Amino acid sequence: MTRAKPTTDPIVTPELVAKHGLTPEEFERIKKILGREPNFTELGIFSVMWSEHCSYKNSRRELKKFPTTGPNILVKAGEENAGVVDIGDGWAIAFKMESHNHPSAIEPFQGAATGVGGIIRDIFTMGARPEFCLNSLRFGPITGHSPNVATNRRLFTGVVSGIAHYGNCIGIPTIGGEIYFDESFEGNPLVNVFCLGVLRHDQLARGAARGVGNPVFYVGAETGRDGLAGAAFASRELTEQSKEDRPAVQVGDPFKEKLLLEACLELLARDAVAGIQDMGAAGLTCSTCETASRGGTGIEIDLAKVPKREPGMTPYEILLSESQERMLIIAKHGKENLVREIFDKWDVPWAEIGRVTGDGMMRVRNNGSVAAEIPAKPLAEEAPLYSREARKPTADHADKTDLLQELSAKSAKSVVKSLRELLRDPTIASKNWVYRQYDHTVRTGTLVKPGSDAAVYFVRYANKILAATSDCNSLYCALDPREGAKIAVAEAARNLTCSGAKPLAVTDNLNFGNPYKPENFWQLREAVEGAAEACRAFGTPVTGGNVSLYNESPAGVVDPTPTIGMVGLIEKEEHITTQWFKDAGDEIILAGEIGDELGGSRFLKVCHGKKIGPPPQVDLAHEIEIQNAVRDLIHAGLVQSAHDCSEGGLVVALAESCFNPKQRFGAEIDLGGVEAPVSSAGNLDNAAGTAAHRCGWSVQSAERTASSAHPKANASSTAPVMTCSCDPRNGPTTRASATTSPLSREPATIRPMWPLPVWREFPGRKESMCVRTSVVAGSVMGSSVPFM
Repeated sequence: MTRAKPTTDPIVTPELVAKHGLTPEEFERIKKILGREPNFTELGIFSVMWSEHCSYKNSRRELKKFPTTGPNILVKAGEENAGVVDIGDGWAIAFKMESHNHPSAIEPFQGAATGVGGIIRDIFTMGARPEFCLNSLRFGPITGHSPNVATNRRLFTGVVSGIAHYGNCIGIPTIGGEIYFDESFEGNPLVNVFCLGVLRHDQLARGAARGVGNPVFYVGAETGRDGLAGAAFASRELTEQSKEDRPAVQVGDPFKEKLLLEACLELLARDAVAGIQDMGAAGLTCSTCETASRGGTGIEIDLAKVPKREPGMTPYEILLSESQERMLIIAKHGKENLVREIFDKWDVPWAEIGRVTGDGMMRVRNNGSVAAEIPAKPLAEEAPLYSREARKPTADHADKTDLLQELSAKSAKSVVKSLRELLRDPTIASKNWVYRQYDHTVRTGTLVKPGSDAAVYFVRYANKILAATSDCNSLYCALDPREGAKIAVAEAARNLTCSGAKPLAVTDNLNFGNPYKPENFWQLREAVEGAAEACRAFGTPVTGGNVSLYNESPAGVVDPTPTIGMVGLIEKEEHITTQWFKDAGDEIILAGEIGDELGGSRFLKVCHGKKIGPPPQVDLAHEIEIQNAVRDLIHAGLVQSAHDCSEGGLVVALAESCFNPKQRFGAEIDLGGVEAPVSSAGNLDNAAGTAAHRCGWSVQSAERTASSAHPKANASSTAPVMTCSCDPRNGPTTRASATTSPLSREPATIRPMWPLPVWREFPGRKESMCVRTSVVAGSVMGSSVPFM
């Protein structure tokens, strides 16, 4: 055996080690593992495999706090490329969320597109057919005319175009998601992508190199220099020089991925695969050492046999390239011809590049010479783990109770103006411009299209109805990361509940700043512990996800964003519920207490330019009680629509409920005869605040009984959007309030937040609008919409 000539590689110096993101202590550990100094290629291998992106060395100890087990969990977090959850009748779902933040900041179109491609490969690697995608996106402000706004718009349009391009071309629908805009994301957008696939239990595939002597196949696109050391690029802050890292951004081809997907699923169905792994972060390096480590074996490959699209590539470049649409397959011995036949059929490049060994080593040859030789398990699983210093930030915006009260008093006469501003806010306004670019009907399974609380999808061959959502209020997390993360889980569950689904499990994407900064690590720790507490309360184990740290730019660190992706199951088609009012005359019921919290609200941010706390507090036990009651009412057939109260509070929830895609509605609201909380009496704008999150409200409409039809049920199209009666009255009997569910006693606890209504005349229109929007009794009205 001959080793590659040392003169072909740069000399490994302390400066070169530091440039690769390794500390002197980590380098000493590497030398101990190898029993010698690494060569340049081996240094690069350790650099990417021990980066935060691949090893989670700064976050793994925190991730162990998540609940990861349950009776329906088939593959736990960390075991494979994605978690797998049983959904009954021998069927299972594989789903996961990952980020492509840094690449999207440098090259938004390709960064976002390849993020979609990467998460899709994670799913079909498990043997599942990908069914749909979601996304969670965050950008700097896109309104105004400053240079930063122009950049934010460019990033926003580029990311949306990239997601649409890849998803539409590969034929996998994008059926939901969320978008936020805030100054903290200027220069460092967050692009989190979710994908879900369906499989039979016996179709589950594993990413392990088992069977000594089994052949190793490289399949998919040729290797190029794009995406070079992308994992290491994602494990450092963005700077003014980050544009020079453009080669670290991958270039995707969705048409090649479609062929790769179908070829891999056919190969799996023919029982020819002993192990399969996508070449994602760290490319060929990660796929080889991880499969060997999981299988308790070794692996030997020859880089001379790897298909390349560029001449003169070195071992370092081939191993660290993150070119897209590539997979590593460990075929069963004797099935080699079948592998060749299937990939030739689908016109997908392939090459037999090596074999499984029994010595536990990752051995890389290049034209006969050994370019790298590293023990697989220490490389893949024994990166150093750290618990960084954690310190609570001392930011002056964390708790401004006195200022909140002052703003509340000053704004008591501005509710109509506030509502108009909130509905114009890009974070709250319709996202139709975005999702109309996504093909959300391909595969013909989408039952609830983008725009409602959760996406609902029918898997015909499994006869299962799934609901999925992604949620996180980054501002809440900036003010109180523990409480904000709990609210993110609660709101995700609330979205599923309002859609008629029972939550099953969670995937997450933890987006935070540089963990070496104590304030950032404190935010990460608090958010993980808060999310873990909420997941345990809801009985929704975490099946996996992604950690994205170093989300900082010269403008500063992003608001902490522990994005929650949650999946639920709907038992019957008649249980599917959307957020829009359905019929004039239906009763409106508010489930949950109003509360009196404005901290962290969109109202303060949009109308007063303030990011101040404290944010609302969530009572998980009460939240779960309310959600169970709402779900029971939906399953009993008593609810026409349901909508959670989140950004913008109750007033925005009511306005959004009026915008049925088929018909516009209004709402008549009555607050009479209830007690107001002392701390917020007279506070008109609290209805536009965040008290919605305190106990998890949901606005519901229920069909009225024939004997209690409202006198205004047949209001003309010129009726106001929302009106209210100032005179106390007893609400008419509704089917919803007649139930013995715990919800039936909730209206007694609902309290108004101001003593008098405020009317506003709209120029050029005859309509007036009274926005007194806490609900004790109310009805849906047929209406035009006078404020858009």
